[in-house]
Amino acid sequence: MKTLLLFLFSILFSGLVCISQASFGQTATPGGAKISGIVADSVSKKPLDLVTVNLMAGNTAVKADFTKTDGSFVFRNVKPAKYSVVIVGVGCQTKMIAVDLSDSTRKTVELGSVGISSNVIGLKEVTVTSVKPIVKQEVDRISYDLEADPESKVYSVLEMMRKVPYLSLDADDNIYLKGNADFKILINGKPSSMMERSYRDVLRSMPASSIVRIEVITTPPAKYDAEGLAGIINIITNKKIDNGYNGTLNVSERFRVGGPGFGGSVSAKLGKLGMTAMAGGGQYDTPLTRTIVGRSSTGTEPSELYQENYARSGNKNAYIGYEVSYEVDSLNLLSAQLNFNGSKSDGSGLQNSVINASGETLERYNVTNRNDGTGTGMDAALNYQKGFKADKNRLLTFSYRYYGFNNTQNSNLVIDDRINYDRPDYTQVNDQSFSEQTFQVDYVYPIKKLNIEAGLKGIMRDNQSDFQYSACNSESKKFEIDPGMSNKFNNTQNVFGAYNTYQYNFKKWGVKAGARIEQTVINADFISTDSKVKQNYFNVIPSVSVNRKLKDNGGINFGYTQRIQRPGIYQLNPFVDRTNPSFERTGNPGLRPAFVHDMQLGYSKSKKASVNIGVGFTKFKDLIFPVAVYNPETQITRTSFGNTGTARLFSGNLNVNYPITKRLNFSTNFRIAHGKVTGVVNGAEITNSGIMYQFSASTGYRLDKGWRVNANLNCNGPGVNLQGTTNSMVSPSFSVNKDIIKDKLSFSAAANNPFTKFRKNYSTTSGPNFSQYNDRRDYFRSFNLSLNYKFGRLKEAIKKNKRGIRNDDVQSGS
Repeated sequence: MKTLLLFLFSILFSGLVCISQASFGQTATPGGAKISGIVADSVSKKPLDLVTVNLMAGNTAVKADFTKTDGSFVFRNVKPAKYSVVIVGVGCQTKMIAVDLSDSTRKTVELGSVGISSNVIGLKEVTVTSVKPIVKQEVDRISYDLEADPESKVYSVLEMMRKVPYLSLDADDNIYLKGNADFKILINGKPSSMMERSYRDVLRSMPASSIVRIEVITTPPAKYDAEGLAGIINIITNKKIDNGYNGTLNVSERFRVGGPGFGGSVSAKLGKLGMTAMAGGGQYDTPLTRTIVGRSSTGTEPSELYQENYARSGNKNAYIGYEVSYEVDSLNLLSAQLNFNGSKSDGSGLQNSVINASGETLERYNVTNRNDGTGTGMDAALNYQKGFKADKNRLLTFSYRYYGFNNTQNSNLVIDDRINYDRPDYTQVNDQSFSEQTFQVDYVYPIKKLNIEAGLKGIMRDNQSDFQYSACNSESKKFEIDPGMSNKFNNTQNVFGAYNTYQYNFKKWGVKAGARIEQTVINADFISTDSKVKQNYFNVIPSVSVNRKLKDNGGINFGYTQRIQRPGIYQLNPFVDRTNPSFERTGNPGLRPAFVHDMQLGYSKSKKASVNIGVGFTKFKDLIFPVAVYNPETQITRTSFGNTGTARLFSGNLNVNYPITKRLNFSTNFRIAHGKVTGVVNGAEITNSGIMYQFSASTGYRLDKGWRVNANLNCNGPGVNLQGTTNSMVSPSFSVNKDIIKDKLSFSAAANNPFTKFRKNYSTTSGPNFSQYNDRRDYFRSFNLSLNYKFGRLKEAIKKNKRGIRNDDVQSGS
């Protein structure tokens, strides 16, 4: 342990020592011209502060600033061209001043005192508009601006993710990042219990209008935890705000699938105190659906199983979050956050099951199932950030976070119409909980064009599960716990890590590289059976990202990283789900971490059109896959998890956003990949491969008087996994938006899949001695209504910690 600690601290600070001792040449002063001036009242000549000043090139905003307390403003490093300085003050006339800098020898333009006068009734409103790019490529991530997409007013965050590069949703609204379901979701760069317990429920009820943008971090730098095979999804809710307050409120209704929902956020700044709150809730009801399951077994006694299931479900979900920050002075900042979320579900189902062999009925039964569940989660964090007088970009941050959740599932099964089936009526209860404490120290040390980041982190986790199987006593008619099918499970996981990251920006090049080391200690204890599982492993995780700027806002990005996937409580929990007596599901406490090597190469260009093109190669080792095994003696298929897989994936990605005219725009998002996976199932090696693709296209047309119409088309190709495939899906939608009060109140409506009432969701699974299919018919057609309201007025941005705890090393639950 002593050697390990010395190694951790050596990695953490060796880079700082070497850099501080090195000599650097003087940094050249950036070129370009300077435009400055003072804004004052045209009558009293009094300087005006907090007046917006825009530097425009045609109709495009190049720079923006606020006047200081003395009325002054300045634009530096302005390239040679012809500009307009546009001054916009509340209650004042807008003023526009032409500035000609086309002569490259002209380096300074002093406008002097610029007087603006109060608005006079009868003058027409002067507005300056520019088109915001929806997609932006950075050195290690790509971001989607929801504020620039008008459909954010009608859809939830989950539905909008279909339009984000690298992201796709399957038939069950599970998110996939680059075709992989293993990733982390952060809110404002920080983990949240809302996302870690049940991201689908929360994102369904979270209006996209309350979100600024969604970032997809394709090559996570070393400061992020090593977990997440595909990468990180970062949802940004924070907006730059002024002294005062602002907010957004959204109410919606979705039918026939879905239900009512509401959500919103509010931010306020009072001097040194800044606050942000967000809350929401919703109901998601699924009408009665039909599922047909078939299974063919081979061997000495082949048989055929046929099931017909009818089920309905309902879910209610709510969340609330609060962040507060206090600027002690210009160098010291305190911040805290507190989030709560909860859900309640219920459902019922009827199942008919029969097994035939050689034309005879071997087994038959009917099951009526009633189930319900509850869940709660909360997290709290405290951060202290210390700045330095010598360099305000040098930061030292201490952080602490607590996070925990509880989930309880209850199922009651009544069996009748039996033929050769003697299992009694039974109930099953699974009560699982998770808690986590995190301590973290981060240090940011910029030296001229080099930025160094280092940190230490400790995470202590505790997973617990208490599941009970109770069978009905045929004589007493009471349910009695079966000890052989019940268990108490406890799993502790401690992760200790350290990282160093270096970022250097040349004139046209940007490089970010680093490494992270992690030591993981796991102890699993089966209390009821008095058995234990212990694991201890050490990982070194490198990452590197390179960006080359090109002409016309173009660029090339390359990224390489290693990632690991630690199994979460849902995969480790040995609870056996027997809600379908012929198909059982369980976890595997002996799972090891999976590893991945990921390389991405991308090209981006943003002129009139925004274009992003990417190709990638991913190699997986010890991949955690669900493994289905058929037991001919019990005639039950049991699905668990195992480190059975190795896989490789070649992928390509294209995103285009093009404003055809001032009123009409078009965007498309396309991903194609070829995957090959190999694993061992029930002692036999299985290989599966195939082409997968996701495609979406969206167009919108802006009409007069605040109206806008939109059309979307989403296509998901077939999926490939170790033992089977899933079918493709095509989903069109249409929406309309109307600004009732400009920039304040808007109404939106949408029709999803109006031409198709039901969707066929078909999947296959096969093993050495069986093959089976699952054919589910879901309601597909739905309609959305939404009302969105924005309010408030702000003047000065809330200051927040630039560093905080990000626990992104465990797979999210679904």
